[in-house]
Amino acid sequence: MKKLVLILSLIVFFGCKSKKTVLETEEKTTEIKIEKLALTEVDAGLKNKAYELGKRVLMTCNTSKFKPFTQSEATNSVITNMTLEKLSKTCNRYRQFYGDFKDIQLTEIYKDYENNSTIFRYKALYTKKVANKELRVFMNNENKVSAIKSMDWVDTFQNK
Repeated sequence: MKKLVLILSLIVFFGCKSKKTVLETEEKTTEIKIEKLALTEVDAGLKNKAYELGKRVLMTCNTSKFKPFTQSEATNSVITNMTLEKLSKTCNRYRQFYGDFKDIQLTEIYKDYENNSTIFRYKALYTKKVANKELRVFMNNENKVSAIKSMDWVDTFQNK
């Protein structure tokens, strides 16, 4: 009877051990969804396009004028959601706290394999020194803006 309990215990122990290994393997394969790219690794034309489109959005805060995106520059959802009215609300708040917008500075580029997009991470520069804002420009596989996101600056990239 003792031998039977011992054998069953060993079977359960090794059975649980093999399941854990399978779970560890699955975690490793799903881990690499976003990869940091070297700034020189990305086409200069694509970097320039992302810069110009991102800067155009933030320049709206200084000029109160926004040239809408075209079909060749952005996806339909971005074109629909990016309106002068929505930008004006955000801009009023930003100007009050951060001052006038000066420029954006490319800091990092990431490849998102899950969405097949390239994420350009910019540090937004404002006249007030307290401003620590980030602008992310998401470019899809057709080199169109698929999303633009503004948030507080954090030194390490966090995929939110």
